[in-house]
Amino acid sequence: MTGLADLGLDVAVPPELSARAPAEARGGARDGVRMLVGRRDRGSVEHHRFTGLPGVLRAGDLLVVNNSATLPAALPGRLPDGTAVALHLSSAQPDQRGSYLVELRRVVPGAAAAYYPPADSPARPGLRVALPAGGAAELVAPFTARLWYARLTFPAGLLPYLEAYGKAIRYGYVDRDWPIEAYQTVFATVPGSSEMPSAARPFSAEAVARLAGRGVLVAPVTLHTGVASPEAHEAPYAERFHVPAATARLVGHVRAGGGRVVAVGTTVVRALESAAAPDGTVQEADGWTELVITPERGVCAVDGLLTGWHEPRASHLLMLAAVAGRPLLAECYRAAVQHRYLWHEFGDVNLLLPD
Repeated sequence: MTGLADLGLDVAVPPELSARAPAEARGGARDGVRMLVGRRDRGSVEHHRFTGLPGVLRAGDLLVVNNSATLPAALPGRLPDGTAVALHLSSAQPDQRGSYLVELRRVVPGAAAAYYPPADSPARPGLRVALPAGGAAELVAPFTARLWYARLTFPAGLLPYLEAYGKAIRYGYVDRDWPIEAYQTVFATVPGSSEMPSAARPFSAEAVARLAGRGVLVAPVTLHTGVASPEAHEAPYAERFHVPAATARLVGHVRAGGGRVVAVGTTVVRALESAAAPDGTVQEADGWTELVITPERGVCAVDGLLTGWHEPRASHLLMLAAVAGRPLLAECYRAAVQHRYLWHEFGDVNLLLPD
């Protein structure tokens, strides 16, 4: 099986290429970020602004977007000895045993909560973390070295509690806490993601209108993202998804008519491929997916992908290689560093097309 070391992404991303604030706070607009377009059949790259997306796509193409809304999933907590911690909630829904996935992170005054290496983490079975207003989390068992199953107790329902006491998850490359609105996309209607499905962040209402005027179709799926692993680079784990019947039918209609199905984000690829038969036929589907997409598996339901820029060791890159092929993906990443594209959820984007 292909590993990340086999992808040929021999690039180093300088720290100054991290987008530390939303585009609007940097003096631009959501839809004014840069967009590098890679075309697999030509092996070529092109440099655009996101506002140029309608001219890059064709009438009859379909953009499939994730309508999951981002939760304020970071909560302040205290250990039994009084130590302050941050608790990141990785699922808005419990499993069949009533447990949630959570991550404990170390509080750093004036900065983002920091990763606990496994050897330094206070996490252990039975550990009770006090949360605001009488809430609590009790760790049950490890899921990975970083994530734990936990039983949560809230004085009110989960969503009202998070709205009252939570804030958006952020990592060290972001310069400050930004309001949860900065982490919502124009498509966000179904609350449930721990972190923003960020590939869709550059879309504005005006951008969607321009696409419609071009004859580009847009359809939704839902996939609620768990917490990322910018330090641990773990493989994806189970996430809740829903592919509506109308979207499934539209995917089939577009492909039958010669149009291209372009997923907006790796979350959409995971959802559509989880709902697809080996021949690429997509059906309505609802549930949890543990699908991991690699170059060996390939993709059968999508033709292209709009995505952000991922760390060269991130597991998402295996999926990107499945869509774009290794040579084009390597060329895109070399060009992105050379031309100073910005990384992470507030950064620039990469559109991978078959032609």
